[in-house]
Amino acid sequence: MTGISADAFGPAAISEDVARFNAASAAVLAGAPDLFEVGVESARDGGFMPKPPPSPRSYDLQVDGGPSLHVVPAENPRGVLLHVHGGGFVLGSAAGQDVWLEQIADAVQVTCVSVEYRLAPENPYPAAWDDCEAAAIWLMEHAVERFGAELLLIAGESAGALLSVATMLRLRERGLTIPFRGAALSFGVFDSTMTPSQTLAREGVLKATGIARIVDNYAPDAGLRRGSDLSPLYADLTSLPPALFTVGTLDAMLDDSMFMHCRWLAAGGNSQIELYPGADHAFIETPHPLAEAANARIRAFAAQTVAAATSTRE
Repeated sequence: MTGISADAFGPAAISEDVARFNAASAAVLAGAPDLFEVGVESARDGGFMPKPPPSPRSYDLQVDGGPSLHVVPAENPRGVLLHVHGGGFVLGSAAGQDVWLEQIADAVQVTCVSVEYRLAPENPYPAAWDDCEAAAIWLMEHAVERFGAELLLIAGESAGALLSVATMLRLRERGLTIPFRGAALSFGVFDSTMTPSQTLAREGVLKATGIARIVDNYAPDAGLRRGSDLSPLYADLTSLPPALFTVGTLDAMLDDSMFMHCRWLAAGGNSQIELYPGADHAFIETPHPLAEAANARIRAFAAQTVAAATSTRE
């Protein structure tokens, strides 16, 4: 459903297949330990969620003095997509979304480059932010020679969406022209002081108490949490590229995407939001009945952005 409309909310908006999926998911979640009961190390080893195999065509490269980059190449790239994975700044890896990145690489013909940023609590703010900034600057300087394409896009999910926006703001603060022609930002956390939908979350994948503990891990200094790095919702959002926000109506981060979409527009930017009735956090990475439609919409946005940028150059 495009845009913000009352039609997206409430039980009547949720289809029968989504309701069945949600009921089955709720039964599983009811007996499952949370991240901190499992333990961060065990969770990273697959104790919290399965670790998918990397793409057979992927490879890694090292940025001098910066992070490792995980590359899923396109056969004839028209651009490069900088990808920033999610995981609450605590979990996840650059090689953890290769099936998703392969689909984008093949459908849009962009080489996907995912950042292996440092994780909290061992490396709290600003470690991940510094790594993503270093990756973006490296791409600006080397995308053509390494990947044969100049046009850049950026995409991130959850924590990765925050890092994507913060990276663009950092580049602007350096006095650099933001190189990304489009940003696909899915169920992002854009306010580390917690929006109402975060603080009121009592059911589903993310709950208020768990979110607060995650924030304590990646941003232990509460005095910094309202800054533009940790809460880009409060930043000057002028001069940012066209954005697509994707979020489910049952997501604890619902307000973050809706508020950010409106602030993007208020800053004079081009923004679209897609609301998915009955979808919870990270649904595009699951067998959720709405996942394929959401992923197809993200791929279409990326393809449209590439086509528009290419026609402008010509």
